[in-house]
Amino acid sequence: VQLQASGGGLVQAGGSLRLSCVASGRTFSTYTRAWFRQAPGKEREFVAASRWSSGTTYYSDSVKGRFTITRDNAKNTLYLQMNSLKPEDTAVYYCAAGTPITSAVRVPAIYGYWGQGTLVTVSS
Repeated sequence: VQLQASGGGLVQAGGSLRLSCVASGRTFSTYTRAWFRQAPGKEREFVAASRWSSGTTYYSDSVKGRFTITRDNAKNTLYLQMNSLKPEDTAVYYCAAGTPITSAVRVPAIYGYWGQGTLVTVSS
């Protein structure tokens, strides 16, 4: 079972990037899939999640209105469209899959599957 994240890079503030996370080894169509990020010296923090069973999406307050999480179950791929990027968005972005209850969607420890991370750097 593997999650492979890609799409990171260097972008100027105000720019956009789209991250992708391809799953292999099993089908995650019934899971909740999410994006987390970790900046240097900081704890891993929740960014966004997509719950398959209800189609519900969740966002952190810091990215709401700028980032959009989508999924293509036929391709077993999760996406994160990031617009209006800010320097404080600079971090390694990780995709994850798990089965959290609603109140735990934002808790990294609940997710059992993780990708290797992709670095996003936003210059000012």
